[in-house]
Amino acid sequence: MRDTKKRAKKKSRARIWIFPGVVAAFYVALYLFHPEKVWAALASFAHLAGQIAFPLGMVLGIIFLMNLFLSPDKILRFLGKEAGTRGYVISAIAGIISVGPIFAWYPLLKDLREKGVSSAVLATFLCNRSVKPFLIPIMLSFFGWKYVLVLTIWTILGAVAVGMGVGVLSEQGPPRS
Repeated sequence: MRDTKKRAKKKSRARIWIFPGVVAAFYVALYLFHPEKVWAALASFAHLAGQIAFPLGMVLGIIFLMNLFLSPDKILRFLGKEAGTRGYVISAIAGIISVGPIFAWYPLLKDLREKGVSSAVLATFLCNRSVKPFLIPIMLSFFGWKYVLVLTIWTILGAVAVGMGVGVLSEQGPPRS
């Protein structure tokens, strides 16, 4: 049994390198025919990586610190049904700094909901995922700081309003006449 697990783990590690290996092989093959285009592509990649390294590092650092200092009990205390305004603020900030595909968050959000986190807070989190700090510099270059500031503030306030609406409708049901 132990041997089977070791082989499965080695196979899993090997699979991680398939995509990078295929990409590297394409670059080598293309280099043989168009070396100038390969160098231009690598320079473009290096420039893009340099632009996103700092914001991505900040987000990963914040995620690391959150995982280091926040236990599930603390999360529930801050985001439970009785959290009030503090729950909305924390949820909004968490939604803004969250990264990755949305479907990856669903199991965690389901688990939090089962542990008592309100639907309003979860909806606020999901809506605030549309505010992406690493895109703000790009938006500033296209639209200017006034537009970006107003849009960001209204997006956050709108997300909180949607969260409150979801909370009213899902926790208590629609108002009765």
